[in-house]
Amino acid sequence: AARCFEDQILLGDSRMLAWVLMPDHVHWLIHLGEGQQLASIINRLKSSSARKVNQQLNSGGTLWASAYHDRALRRDDDLRSAARYLVANPLRAGLARRIGEYPFWNAVWL
Repeated sequence: AARCFEDQILLGDSRMLAWVLMPDHVHWLIHLGEGQQLASIINRLKSSSARKVNQQLNSGGTLWASAYHDRALRRDDDLRSAARYLVANPLRAGLARRIGEYPFWNAVWL
């Protein structure tokens, strides 16, 4: 699933700024490109990653819930703070003691 999150074909002219894949959900921080609709990008990311996971598992089941929650950030100052919070989710969930121990995340500020 994670391999799809930075696929520029899926993102179009939008940019994935940060992401973290949790055991039962994902968080994305996306800068929308000109004329891009968030719903379309989310749909492409979910569809492509579900196909890849189902191929790997030799399955055909539903991977993602159809709904999603979004939050718009209006100032650039908020981006790094939001990214830090987002990638720290595995720490808060007790999946790792340090973010470097958790393999399923990335951020453009690295």
